[in-house]
Amino acid sequence: MSQPEYDEFEFEYTKVTKTTKVRYLEPQLNNEKKNKLDGGIHLLYGKELKEYENIPIDELLNQLTEEELEQLSNDVDPDDPHIPPSMRCREQTKKGPTGPLDRKKLLEFLKNYALAQEDWPEDKPFQAGVKKGTIWKPKEQPKISDEETKILLDLDDESSEALKNATEADLVDLAGILGLHSLLNQDQFHASITNKEQNAGTRFSSIVKAATPKRVPNLPDNDTNVEKTSEAVVKNESSLSQLNWNNIKHIPRDTFKKLFEGLRKNTTLKELDLANTGLTDGPCSVLIEALKENKTLTTLNLESNFLSGPMVRDILNAINVNQSIREYRAANQRPAILGNRIEMEVAKLVEQNKTLLRLGLNLDVPDARMRVAQQLQQNRDDLRLQRIGSKSSVSQSKTNDDTSSTPKKS
Repeated sequence: MSQPEYDEFEFEYTKVTKTTKVRYLEPQLNNEKKNKLDGGIHLLYGKELKEYENIPIDELLNQLTEEELEQLSNDVDPDDPHIPPSMRCREQTKKGPTGPLDRKKLLEFLKNYALAQEDWPEDKPFQAGVKKGTIWKPKEQPKISDEETKILLDLDDESSEALKNATEADLVDLAGILGLHSLLNQDQFHASITNKEQNAGTRFSSIVKAATPKRVPNLPDNDTNVEKTSEAVVKNESSLSQLNWNNIKHIPRDTFKKLFEGLRKNTTLKELDLANTGLTDGPCSVLIEALKENKTLTTLNLESNFLSGPMVRDILNAINVNQSIREYRAANQRPAILGNRIEMEVAKLVEQNKTLLRLGLNLDVPDARMRVAQQLQQNRDDLRLQRIGSKSSVSQSKTNDDTSSTPKKS
């Protein structure tokens, strides 16, 4: 008679590990099952979970007493995410409420209770100036004698004599030739490689020091006459193709408006630089109307001013009317952050422009930055193809003219 399949189970609950185990009775297991189960004990987790799907849990729970059910509920893991939070740490207080909650009285009771408690006993009483416990002492480092630090070099007599008579600059050159970069700064290493003389007082003490930068003289002030140049733009003088007002302070608003009014009908100005001039949104409303009519301006620089995000967007919208400007710069304004909405609108306007090649704006939104870069690259590719196509068409027309001019042979 074959041994019956195991269908009796015995639960063990351990408060130490809080792991539920199932132990199969030894007499009811055959040899094959004994080989699968190590020692007859198998945990409820692992690869063989399908074996426990048909266990009659409800019937087993009905056979438990109240004390066993209470013990089973206390063994629930409070960090188990599969159990609702209300069932993980249930209320274990059996005392009934003594009355309504009075927060002021509760805090007063806790304060008095804490003051009434005795202090923890100390092994050693407190004494002023006396440190408790062991005092940390650093480990003593073994002293290295001078003889151990010396490096013995097997050199011939001529080399040793040359090193004895070498100066500090000669040793620096030798270190650079040998490639000892950590002992030299950039100037010393470059001088040794290019076979130049070292500077006076060259020493090895400059290991952690950077080379002193060269002083560059400041740029001269912009001496452009604002009134004359604005009048030249209004008169549409052919000699003025580039206007630079960069870094000129305290330009009146009326002068800006006069310049922008003249720009509306100007046909000679190609580059306009107004960086760091204190330009605000007020005069730029006239600039927007001028950009809608001007078709010769190709570069517009408005960096380091006090333009708002909507004004930067509106100027770009005005540029899209004629699409003659190839470079537009408006970075480093007073409001450093344009905002997600403005940046996405700027990206849409750039995608509508087929001639813009450079855009000087700091965009924080990755999507807007990527779309702007793709559109500018596409505009550059289109310009390159047009240039190649024009050259090929010219060469093709020349070959056609040559073939037409040559007489045909009969």
